[in-house]
Amino acid sequence: MADEKTSSKTMPENKEDVAAVAKWGQTYKELAAEISKVIVGQTNVIEQMIVAILARGHALLEGVPGVGKTLMVLSASKAMNLSFSRVQFTPDLMPSDITGTDVLQEDPITHEHSYKFMEGPIFANIVLADEINRTPPKTQAAMLEAMQERMISAGGENYKLPSPFFVLATQNPLGQEGTYPLPEAQRDRFLLHIRVDYPSGLEEWEIADKVTTGTLGDVNQVLDGADIIEAQNIVLRMPVCDQVVGYALQLVRASRPGTSPWSRTEAGGDAPESITQWINWGAGPRGVLTLISCAKARALIHGRYHASVDDINWVIGPSLRHRIGPNYAALAAGVTSEEIIDMLMKEVPASKEYAAPVA
Repeated sequence: MADEKTSSKTMPENKEDVAAVAKWGQTYKELAAEISKVIVGQTNVIEQMIVAILARGHALLEGVPGVGKTLMVLSASKAMNLSFSRVQFTPDLMPSDITGTDVLQEDPITHEHSYKFMEGPIFANIVLADEINRTPPKTQAAMLEAMQERMISAGGENYKLPSPFFVLATQNPLGQEGTYPLPEAQRDRFLLHIRVDYPSGLEEWEIADKVTTGTLGDVNQVLDGADIIEAQNIVLRMPVCDQVVGYALQLVRASRPGTSPWSRTEAGGDAPESITQWINWGAGPRGVLTLISCAKARALIHGRYHASVDDINWVIGPSLRHRIGPNYAALAAGVTSEEIIDMLMKEVPASKEYAAPVA
């Protein structure tokens, strides 16, 4: 892998942040250990979920029913001592069931009537949108403003959501009975699209043993909301070298059919034909931002102050799998977004030296 070259960019270090990052390596181990008291295995899933939280984003967890998605989110909220609410998405769920609504009330003394806003379950630090793709698009769209703006509008008034705020949604694989595909705009609101697979045979044995004998542990608090906000601010301030930015940028631009080279100093044509032939659309600028911010968040939880190309490679799957649209040829040939991402990583060498584009 390429070294973490600084290229032409100076990388200042905040001594206080460097010290705080070093402590986070141990803090994350404690956090993951608490969650693992009730979640057997799924270490990558837990890490991706925490990375999304520290990068100020939302996560979409996809897996078949019964693999522990809901329990994982609940356990994380307990370990971080954050308020938690769960919304079970059903075909008859209305937008106001999520955001809240104005209720007409009568004053018991004056008997005057007035409207009072009753907060919905969206007003929590962690909102579990359970089986989000089992509700029609109209209700799915009610989540958009909250996820993007951290606020909701009702009755002509704006209401801020608590901080920190995350939506951790679960969905069943498309094709199962009663599922509605999420619109591209809403999928793009999720920082990461995390796949939750079946446990291994050994893990499933341990699950069966612990659950049926009542030996699951209790999740203890490791962090609180203030710690999460502080960590988010550290991630935001962490410098990132040109090598990492350039690699992330090249990966995303190579995912777009008909895109010119990312740097005018580089020779070449459009996105590689091996990729263009399978893609309807590629990742937008949010894909670059996701790769960089999540790489920095992963560096933080491993006690490192600088992100590397290895961090980019680790997060590229959940960052881009929902931002790349395979075309009809790909669907007919069975080429998935996962395979397209593998092609991207082969076409864009991590060992190449990247620098800022020349105007």
